[in-house]
Amino acid sequence: MALQLGQTAPDFTQVSTQGAIHFHKWLGDSWGILFSHPKDFTPVCTTELGEVARLKTEWDKRGIKPIALSVDPVDSHERWEGDIAETQACGPVNYPILADADKKVSNLYNMIHPEADPTVTVRAVYVIDPKKRIRLILTYPPSVGRNFQEILRAIDGLQLTDQQKVATPVNWKPGDPVIIVPSVSDEQAKALFPQGWKTLKPYLRVVKLRKQQ
Repeated sequence: MALQLGQTAPDFTQVSTQGAIHFHKWLGDSWGILFSHPKDFTPVCTTELGEVARLKTEWDKRGIKPIALSVDPVDSHERWEGDIAETQACGPVNYPILADADKKVSNLYNMIHPEADPTVTVRAVYVIDPKKRIRLILTYPPSVGRNFQEILRAIDGLQLTDQQKVATPVNWKPGDPVIIVPSVSDEQAKALFPQGWKTLKPYLRVVKLRKQQ
């Protein structure tokens, strides 16, 4: 059965480049991003792993722990990390890479493509919140690099809307106006948003927040 948004992320224990990972315990009270790769020494994934390493400050600022996965063993991952650091000018890979040689996690998270080589994983992204709920799922084809700026933007939206009774409109980015959710009445909105808002339709009320992340 496919995993769905809002579902508890499956727990697991698996070896990695930073030792055994007990996933839920490793996450603790943090957000997590679990992203998978078909196999080591693949060109597109090499660029992605380097970008995630470069973004450490951005992950830390948002309380996010990144963790990668590939079906190759740890010693292969360690050799690949050298290539990543050399070619991507990102410094050492600063997050764990799961060595899912037995495909335990790949199968648990439905990462095995049904019509592809069964030894490789789909290039998937799972964003998981501190309650261990899956909040975002993305899958990419092998030839298209992931846009981690978009993933950061989506996480910014998730974290904002968890804190305030708003939703984010199309192409939203931090600092832009947001939408008051329909479940909030105008009377409630007066208390929540004393700065006022613009009503385009009764169900579409746009507000500029005083403070955002």
